[in-house]
Amino acid sequence: MASSPASNQLTLVVEESDGFSPNRMYKVVQSYLVSIAVSGASTARRLCITVPYDGDDNAEVRSEAIQITVDTGEEVVDFYQEAKFLWRVAIRESFGNTGQFFYSHGDPTEVKYFELTFDERYREFAIKSYIPYILEQAKTIRLWTNNEDAMWKPAKLRQVATLNTLAMKEEKKKALIDDLSKFVQKKEYYNRIGKAWQRRYVLFGPPGTGKSTLIAAMANFLRFDIYNLELTKVTSNDELRSLLINTTNSSILVIENIKCSVELQEGEKEKKPTAEGSANDDESKITLSGLLNIVDGLWSDCGDERIIIITANYKEMFDPALLRPGRMDILIHMGYCDSSVFRVLASYYHSLTNHPLFSEIGELIEVISIITPAEVAEALMRSDDAEIALKGLMDMLNGKDMSFDHMVIEALWALKKEWGTRLLEHVDI
Repeated sequence: MASSPASNQLTLVVEESDGFSPNRMYKVVQSYLVSIAVSGASTARRLCITVPYDGDDNAEVRSEAIQITVDTGEEVVDFYQEAKFLWRVAIRESFGNTGQFFYSHGDPTEVKYFELTFDERYREFAIKSYIPYILEQAKTIRLWTNNEDAMWKPAKLRQVATLNTLAMKEEKKKALIDDLSKFVQKKEYYNRIGKAWQRRYVLFGPPGTGKSTLIAAMANFLRFDIYNLELTKVTSNDELRSLLINTTNSSILVIENIKCSVELQEGEKEKKPTAEGSANDDESKITLSGLLNIVDGLWSDCGDERIIIITANYKEMFDPALLRPGRMDILIHMGYCDSSVFRVLASYYHSLTNHPLFSEIGELIEVISIITPAEVAEALMRSDDAEIALKGLMDMLNGKDMSFDHMVIEALWALKKEWGTRLLEHVDI
């Protein structure tokens, strides 16, 4: 065990849990110390290398799955602006709450923590400069997904989309940027009116219109982690609540491709909101009220500075209760590609602001009317040569026979209008 710090030394402790939920600062420090340790300039001599088990014994072990941590008992020396900081990785026994939502009785559990020791004269410098510096270094955005054990599994977000390069009409993009910018500055406002500091968005549009890309761009803009909630892996309202509690502040909670067909009859009819394309699980105990509690009910107060995003391919797939006035803040329709969106894509993929083919391509896109931004982007990426890529896009557009697609879509929407959405609720159009 390391000796006690001298009288002129100050020690800060960063524990793995705050007694109820994971301490986000612990993960930040853990990542920061690893970055120092692997650089070769560290005093640490023992590093741990692990690859989390994903349930498949035959799965290929990829390099990006490797996790490195500094071993318990190791010390890491860090110098920041000539000030010396000593980190120590430690562990202690505890008989109390360890952050797993129950109290331990009998055998003690191990609680991990970091100790930061430095000269007393750097007290203010450490708190106001060094710690914020570490936080800044840890702003890697992560994508979290839930598993069958009602736990979140992390992965690095590899989507590099930004709002500035997003294939969206400029006026709609500007409105979104303004809304997000105002939201992150309104902590005092939400505290004053007694509401959870969160913003709720509904995204709807056909596949390929950029819903997932928009979510990644919002995360990049805000520097928020994304929690992608897969409802088909959640078996009860209790699990739903547990997952929500274990998300961090300053994050985006996403429920994608929801087909919420829950009916309310006097009370509530228990039926699982299913992800698009999935069969409804009669054994599920997730209810519409449980889902709504995440959005604006009691559970919505579990956390600050949170964005909630619910998506579907068509607006009619949402239960009316989700779209009740005051429940969702912003509805964003992600439409098909038009000439202005095409120009954004051409600028992004080939740095083009104008070209002789732009006019003809724009006219073709407007005539076809139901080509997605993803289809246009795929055509533009087929060649690094802008001229070749644009001609390839023109060939694709000229060869696209949309008459049958138009006929089918118009017929299905006419049936929906006449007979109601329930008749065709399992038909994707």
